Amino acid sequence: RETWEAMEQLVAKGLVKAIGGANFTGAMLVDLLSYARVKPVVNQIELHPYNQQTRMIDFCQYKDIAVTAYSPLGSPGNMKERTGEPILLDDKIIITIARHYKKSPAQVLIRWALQRNTVVIPKSITPENIKNNIKVFDFELSREDLGMIAGLERGYRFVDSWNWWKIPYFN
Repeated sequence: RETWEAMEQLVAKGLVKAIGGANFTGAMLVDLLSYARVKPVVNQIELHPYNQQTRMIDFCQYKDIAVTAYSPLGSPGNMKERTGEPILLDDKIIITIARHYKKSPAQVLIRWALQRNTVVIPKSITPENIKNNIKVFDFELSREDLGMIAGLERGYRFVDSWNWWKIPYFN
């Protein structure tokens, strides 16, 4: 609460235009909204087909809070050190959909997130991938495609606070 109130002072002083949160759970947002004088404009959360967080998106959108999706490609840059974990960009359903549209799996994942009315922040250090990541406005996923992707939900986190820091934040 102290941190939020300090950020509200930044808004009041005109030093920032808006404030938001990251990794806020539903309970945390409800608590925040009970005392906040400045409503958060965004909640940045891990969001991809293996961790779809549909209820969180619905709640945020109902409260007029934008949702920013981090790790929308499944954190492929971190997978070199982590064996035995799923690789979202290699998922057979995502690849099948990508081939249908003549797009990359990354473009399908970005388009999926956009069609859910979320802000998407894919990470890439490769200039070619950065250029390709924007080429997602010339196609739209069908209801059938969206249904197949919905079936990929696993509640799986690539950025898991327990695995990384032994903090049971989401548990």
